Parts: sequence; structure tokens; C-alpha cells
Amino acid sequence: MNRLLTVGVVVAVQAALVVVGVAPQISARATGETHTFRVEPVDPIDPFRGAYVTLGYPDLRHDRSSDGGGGQGSMDDGESGALYIVLTEEDGHSVATDYLRERPDSGTYLACDDSVWQIRCGIESWFLPQDEAAEMERVLRDGAVAEVRIDSRGNAALMDVRAE
Repeated sequence: MNRLLTVGVVVAVQAALVVVGVAPQISARATGETHTFRVEPVDPIDPFRGAYVTLGYPDLRHDRSSDGGGGQGSMDDGESGALYIVLTEEDGHSVATDYLRERPDSGTYLACDDSVWQIRCGIESWFLPQDEAAEMERVLRDGAVAEVRIDSRGNAALMDVRAE
């Protein structure tokens, strides 16, 4: 009986950890509003991870004067951790207008993190079937947009990448 209870507790804890890990994505997908962002390819196909594309968001880059290594750049403010990118619409697409360390009280924003070498918002990788990879490379080269759902807490989920 004791062993059965232990197994039950372990399974319940693992299930709770999975729910906590995917809750931001589920929240964004279920309750978020759709926004479009201009995207560019950074890394096409990885032989170890399969057919996926690492996406760069030029309108989210912190330092738009450089290429940012294809990512969103870095803050270089001596701090790291939670970062919020305030968004506004410009020419039909969302663009960054401010970068804050404190969560904004209102408006649309992305909840990101810059604990590693660059700003990450959870929308940087797009996975697709192997047979669609070559076509996606062409679409990205010719100009594409990402469809992203963002909830009221700034959680984001990448929904689609398509030709502009």
C-alpha cells in the first residue's frame, strides 16, 4: 500500500510539473490575441533537431543598428532575467517600442528573458515536417510573417509562419 501511494505521489508531481511547464503556451493559445511580426531565417535545418527554423524578429531587436546575430539582441544593462517588450502596431505588424524590467500595467507586451546571451521570448523556433522544410526556406527568403498569439500576461505562442 505504501509503495502504491509513493508511485501515485510521484506521478502526480510529474504531471503537475508538465502542466506548469506548458501553462504559458496553453494560456497564449487559448486566450491570446493574434499579432503578426516580420520574420527572417536565422538557422535553417539542424541535422540533430530535424526540420525547424530559428526565426529572427527584426522589429523586436533591441539594437536595430546591428544584426543582433539574428536574435533579439541583448540588453547590456548589467541585469538579466525577466524582460518585457512593449509592442505597438506599425504598418500592420507589431513592433517593439520599449524594453522594461518591470511588467507593464497595461497594453500589449511580450514576457521575455535575457538570462542567457540574448533576449528569448519563446517564439524563436518553428518546427515543421521534413518535406516542408525546403519550401519554408524559400518563403522566409522571399519575406514572411509570423502569426503569434499573446495573452494578457505577455505569454506568447507561435501559431504560423507564412508568406507576407
